Amino acid sequence: MDSVTLLGTLAGSFTTVAFIPQVAKIWRSRSAHDISLGTFTLFSCGVLLWLIYGIRLGELPIIIANAITLALAVAVIAMKLHFDRR
Repeated sequence: MDSVTLLGTLAGSFTTVAFIPQVAKIWRSRSAHDISLGTFTLFSCGVLLWLIYGIRLGELPIIIANAITLALAVAVIAMKLHFDRR
């Protein structure tokens, strides 16, 4: 793996893993009261565009990181909508 690919893989890994504690906290507490729906919706749209960009370039680090980040961000949105409804 060349240094540029390694850099992209590390960057994607760190920014993706950063969402796991938030998802776990919301799930455990069954509350997403302090989460901004607007922020996560806009963020998810941006990540979707990054994913499309990565697919168009055929860059696996961009694709993997953004696919996982998008799944985590959508999970936060889904839990926000579900838990706030109660």
